[in-house]
Amino acid sequence: MRKLKPYVNTLRFKFLVAVLVIFAPLVTVLVINNYYSADVVRNQVSQSNKNMLSLYMNQIDRNLEEVDKYLSNTLESDLSVLDMEFPKSRDEDRYNIAKLTLFNTLRDDAGYYPILDAFFVYSEPNSDLLLTQNTPVSYEDRETARNEVRKMLQKADTIDFAKWHVWKGEQDYYLFHLMKSGNVYMGAWISSSKLMVPLSLIDLGKSGAAVITTDKMEPFSHEELIRDKGLDLRFPMDSYSITGDGNDMYLVMGESSTQGNFNLVAIVPESTILQKLPYLQRVSSVISIAAVLFLLLFVFMMRHIFLNPVKRIVVAMRKTRDGNWESRIEQRPTSTEFEIVNETFNRMIEEIHNLKINVYEEKLNHQRAELRHLQLQINPHFFLNSLNIIYNLATVKDFALIQEMSRCLVSYFRFMFRSNSYFVSLRDELSHTANYLRIQQLRFPDIFQYRVDRPEELLDLEVPPLIVQTMVENTIKYAVNMDEPILITVEADKETDEEGNSRLILSIKDTGPGFPDEVLRRLERDDDSSGSETGEQIGIWNARRRLRLLYRERATIEFYNEEANHGAVVRIGIPIEERERGEGDVSSLDRRR
Repeated sequence: MRKLKPYVNTLRFKFLVAVLVIFAPLVTVLVINNYYSADVVRNQVSQSNKNMLSLYMNQIDRNLEEVDKYLSNTLESDLSVLDMEFPKSRDEDRYNIAKLTLFNTLRDDAGYYPILDAFFVYSEPNSDLLLTQNTPVSYEDRETARNEVRKMLQKADTIDFAKWHVWKGEQDYYLFHLMKSGNVYMGAWISSSKLMVPLSLIDLGKSGAAVITTDKMEPFSHEELIRDKGLDLRFPMDSYSITGDGNDMYLVMGESSTQGNFNLVAIVPESTILQKLPYLQRVSSVISIAAVLFLLLFVFMMRHIFLNPVKRIVVAMRKTRDGNWESRIEQRPTSTEFEIVNETFNRMIEEIHNLKINVYEEKLNHQRAELRHLQLQINPHFFLNSLNIIYNLATVKDFALIQEMSRCLVSYFRFMFRSNSYFVSLRDELSHTANYLRIQQLRFPDIFQYRVDRPEELLDLEVPPLIVQTMVENTIKYAVNMDEPILITVEADKETDEEGNSRLILSIKDTGPGFPDEVLRRLERDDDSSGSETGEQIGIWNARRRLRLLYRERATIEFYNEEANHGAVVRIGIPIEERERGEGDVSSLDRRR
């Protein structure tokens, strides 16, 4: 919600809402009316076709039922059928007479059933097929029918004798009904093309069709149309379904037969149906389209005249807010009011930019002077401690230690006097720190040890001078005592955060008692004024202030005690950046900011 709130409050959003409030109800009503009209027409067409299919299917079922009754009566009451149950060899003359009599009976009675193509009788003991054609056919057609019937009879054991079934022949689909009495099969044979003759007279559109399907929705005809259009022939019993590949949609409605496992299905293209919409519905469609086009044209004009100039002003303001003072509003042909606003904005930003440069340069000069003062502040702080160490060694007349101490101090102060730049290499800083630690080891020879790790791959990185030595000095102040030996370790490492930014990690650890709670609380406050006002922790305050001037909030100093050996830890994080060589130049300091 917080991300959406600024956008909701924009002028663009409010303008779009106002336009939609005016046009959306009108367009919605017209669209709903359009769809409602189309749905009404679909229902009317589907109901009309469904009634026609139901009427024709009822007629087919009645004809099939009459054929079933005839087959059942003949099979049960005709004595000729009984004679064909026995082998022909038992009484050949009687068998031939029965066969001839049954053939004449079926041929004469077939005329009462114009829907049929043929009756057939098959004597299983004699493998003899008797076939009567209802209409004169050629010898080839008669032989084709006989072969199809024989193929069907080979699967007689798997056929339900109570229903009509679909048979897929080599040239056509057929409907057949098979009954059995003893060893004699009797049945009727109908070509699907004969059933489709009345349906072909119905006007279902240029690409519409009426088809007969199996109970698995396999069509008897128009396979190419159904495949190319991606039609699904499944239909609800009391309504219609819409199917198609997306470009050409079709209404599908159908009726199932009560006498067999087949269906009558009508496929009507939706384009043909919509052509029959009333004139008012077409007018509504035209108005809807015109309203949408007018809305788009209105939005385009307002965007060009009003929204785009406002957007350019907003974009320029956002860039200025983000610190890009070079951004300007591009002058384009627009309204007079926007031309005045653009010109005034550009001139105002130019003046502010010049003023900001002057103020920023003055601030940098002030920070450079402060940074220089902070670096010089370290020298007298350690200088007094060093004189005190030499004084103590002279008191005990340990001239060898005085000589080594003097040599170490010479190296130490040589580094101090030349470290007037903002950055030194980590190699020099760690060498200087090791020299300082050696000085302290000479001061506490029996109870003080140190180790400085120097990873070769990190030694060329640049750090503020005396940043490590200052923390080591603070550690010695709180950790070293005369009761227990102590080890101070200086480590350097590199880490990368989730955003891919690399940081140099400098850790100063000791094995002493750790920071006192009061000191740790004061250090954790991260308050620039804590050291400067009280005079304590002046080195830590100095280091923290220099890091803040150089890196702002990207550099960190953490103080804590380890739980394992209760030693104190100072962890310094410094961002790793590319910097041009040069001591104390304004540009290098500005880049780090």
